[in-house]
Amino acid sequence: MNTRVFFLTALSALTLAGCADGPQLKPNVSGKAGEVIVVMDKSNWEAAPGQSLRSLLAIDFPYLPQSEPLFSLFNITENAFSSIFQSHRNIILCNMTSDLPDAKMVIQKDIWAAPQIVITISGPTPETIKDCIDKEGDKIRNALEQAERNRVITNSKKYEEQALRNTVTKWLGGSPYFPNGYSIKKQTDNFIWIAYETTYTNQGIFIYTYPYRSEEDLTLPRIIAERNLVLEREVPGPLENTYMTTNSMIEPSLRWVTYNNRQFAELRGLWDVKNDFMGGPFVSHCFYDKANNRVVVLEAFVYAPKYKKRNYVRQVESILYSFEWQNE
Repeated sequence: MNTRVFFLTALSALTLAGCADGPQLKPNVSGKAGEVIVVMDKSNWEAAPGQSLRSLLAIDFPYLPQSEPLFSLFNITENAFSSIFQSHRNIILCNMTSDLPDAKMVIQKDIWAAPQIVITISGPTPETIKDCIDKEGDKIRNALEQAERNRVITNSKKYEEQALRNTVTKWLGGSPYFPNGYSIKKQTDNFIWIAYETTYTNQGIFIYTYPYRSEEDLTLPRIIAERNLVLEREVPGPLENTYMTTNSMIEPSLRWVTYNNRQFAELRGLWDVKNDFMGGPFVSHCFYDKANNRVVVLEAFVYAPKYKKRNYVRQVESILYSFEWQNE
């Protein structure tokens, strides 16, 4: 499959969708969350282009108790890339075409299925494809992460527990979208705990605020200090004198993110239960609510001792990204 054939195939798919009696529904995507099909010749997969993709996408997912890759990559050769694989949720097509002067990347959506992302990287030589992957690495990774996130947000909005959003909005002035199965576990004057629990898993969201006095209130030490105070008070452990806190052995990370015209500090780390052996990953979005002169914290955590945690974290973290102010 060269670039020209691919684009003709993609164009045909889009054209057919708009013909007949109006737009035609594409089949749902296949594959599991976090999986990426990489269509690439075996020799290139084992050489520099494949190594660049693995170094970009198969690195460890940050702040998990056990090592798990950011994405699970599966190599398929061009000849094996049949319709059974074309419906996959995340596809990277790497094409060698000698008629191209330089390598280039194109990101497209919903070519063969929906909601699907297809990233095509084309170049005249393996070296140019490798260089393109390295140059466009952030765009590739961000596009895949956003695609996974959007699927969760879409389902959260389609199958939402609207009463939960109404409750949070009434208290805070805005809320994430919570899918079916989530319920309020605890609510106090300045704290809401919403969770989805099964026999062996717990995906939880904490929402709380604290006063804003200066820029120091959105620094890593201040956020952790406030977090520990709130969790000691509001999230007891299973035994007496136990409570959730921040793992002090591995310092959390902080980075600033801009998403949907909202800027927030993203905190990633591990949580523990003081005087007990429970623990797991957490992600916090902390932002300044200027109208009320306070810091708002949306926090997602996972407890799944029997299972891998990457996909659980992505699911509940995506709910944080769905946050909207009431008047937006």
